[in-house]
Amino acid sequence: MLQNSQTIRHYQKLTDSMVDLWGRGYKFEEIRMYINGYLSCLRQTNTIEPYQIHRLEDETMRFLRDPSNFELSVP
Repeated sequence: MLQNSQTIRHYQKLTDSMVDLWGRGYKFEEIRMYINGYLSCLRQTNTIEPYQIHRLEDETMRFLRDPSNFELSVP
């Protein structure tokens, strides 16, 4: 569970972007590459602590593996 507010904001940005990319037709492998690039940038800039980046990575991959996050909702 993420507890740091800055890490939570990064998680929200990542998950929103993942759903947006999926909606635009990107494949899971391409979305995973996007996540890896985002996390790599966080590591390079030292924006958040390394252990928080690791937790963010775990939570983001968990989100990616859950197919219900990418189902289109019918109004």
